[in-house]
Amino acid sequence: MGNIFLFTLIIGIASALILIPIFTNDQGRKKEGKKLKMGIFIAVVFILSLAVFSFYYFSNFDRNFSSLWPLGIVLTATGAVLAKGIERNVKGLLFLVCLGLGIYFLTAFIFNADEKYEVAKMDEKVEIQTFDEKETPASVPPQFARNKMKKAFGQVPNTSYYELGNLQIQKLNGDYVYIAPVEFSGFFKWWKGDSTPGYFTLSATDSSANPKFIKAEMVFTPSSYFNKNIERHIRMQYPKKIFYGEVQLEIDEEGKPFYIRTYGEFISARNGFKAKGLVVVDTESGAMKQYQIKDVPEFIDGAVSPEAVSLQNSYYGNLIHGFWNSKFGKSDVKLPSDEGTESNVSPIFDENGTMYYFTDFTSPKEGVDSMLGYSLTNSRTGKATFYTGNPEQSYMDSQGALQIIEKKFIEKKWHGQMPILYNFYGEASWLTSVLDSNGFLQNYFIVSAANPEISVYANTPNDALKLYKTALQRGKGTVNGSSKAEEKQNSGTVVRVYKEKSGDFTIVSFLLDNRQNFIISSEKVPLAIYLKEGDKVTVRYLDTGEDFLPAKELVIEALK
Repeated sequence: MGNIFLFTLIIGIASALILIPIFTNDQGRKKEGKKLKMGIFIAVVFILSLAVFSFYYFSNFDRNFSSLWPLGIVLTATGAVLAKGIERNVKGLLFLVCLGLGIYFLTAFIFNADEKYEVAKMDEKVEIQTFDEKETPASVPPQFARNKMKKAFGQVPNTSYYELGNLQIQKLNGDYVYIAPVEFSGFFKWWKGDSTPGYFTLSATDSSANPKFIKAEMVFTPSSYFNKNIERHIRMQYPKKIFYGEVQLEIDEEGKPFYIRTYGEFISARNGFKAKGLVVVDTESGAMKQYQIKDVPEFIDGAVSPEAVSLQNSYYGNLIHGFWNSKFGKSDVKLPSDEGTESNVSPIFDENGTMYYFTDFTSPKEGVDSMLGYSLTNSRTGKATFYTGNPEQSYMDSQGALQIIEKKFIEKKWHGQMPILYNFYGEASWLTSVLDSNGFLQNYFIVSAANPEISVYANTPNDALKLYKTALQRGKGTVNGSSKAEEKQNSGTVVRVYKEKSGDFTIVSFLLDNRQNFIISSEKVPLAIYLKEGDKVTVRYLDTGEDFLPAKELVIEALK
């Protein structure tokens, strides 16, 4: 607290010196005049110090002197008007300096656009690696997870004191889970309760899982007041740091909760932001420690806030040719999507358990749902990669995928949430959760980004993947396998055959005498419709580990 008192006192004294005329022409009553002036001076110092203290204390604004430029303009202008003679000239000059500084700060976004773009510049690749279909994507939508946690709120002691806090995803002990803190529901509840009792966890991959309430006393929280408020607590320790984004809850491997907040630096002139590190706070004791990005503790997944990532995406997409081009010509401009689940970005995990923020980019032209690419930003390092997609194909953006779902279930009034682009079997594909009007999960929808007529839905992501593989085989898509699928060849005798008509083609499933099952479409091998039990065949397939392996080629010995 001592720092803020000293800061506001210095500002109060300096402001009073600028505001109150120092010299007057009145030579009479010098003694009385000095006493009166001193009284006015002390009153002005007190009032201005109180006003400045209140602003910085309740707003948690950074306490750098550069943040005072609006106050400087007002005070120097008023001081120049009240002063006379040389004093007016001096204060008038100060006013011009403050005004120039203010203009510099207000127009910096025009002149530092190129620098912002360079800061946000991403590596470029064509496609992400194909998804391993043995894995389960983190596909439980946050709205559904939040609904389930609310229904389980009876597990919380003294329930009427609390409400559910912000939801976010994290990898915890090898599992992908949503976590949400229990927060105070108002000032008087905080006054009586002093600390919150814990947080909820819920699987982010299993929609049938139930929330678990974990007891963990938290004193410093976003819903606490005065110096127990987590943002104010951090600001008191780090008065000059530039923070961007909300505080986020992170749980270590022992289940202990910590609040984190991303800090960084302005690009220039108090404008723009570049993440440099984060502050970690023990929610019970309030102990704090700051880390640079490269030294982030292992248990923290979201070291760079989603707000900071969203800002960087905006720089990269809009400012490629400077500020004016982003407003008028818009050459090569690509707009980041606003369909993300956290500040316009969606957290996803790769096969190694590393979290990334996903964002797709679309054209600035209205009525166009063509995707211009997509980015993945490492949530621990802030390093981003932009994927252009196959240049020979045109991809549909996330908004287009959501519109297909809305039309598909128009009578039921279901809607999609959390569209994520995956590389399924070599095909760029949108996986989207489908919710009803009450926010409850109904199914999972997969649609090809390049061939929107190829789409399936099922009760689980893995069931939808199996259907999608079949749909790709009979449609215009191609099945090229997964990130770990090895292409193999096998020969044997057909034991069982099952044929299913699907549009203009036939899907043939067959079992060999080595107990391996295969599936192939007559679109790929027209002669597959003649396959029968007892035929000797040679199959070239992808070893995906599934019950029915996708065949790429089929040779029937009797039909050679």
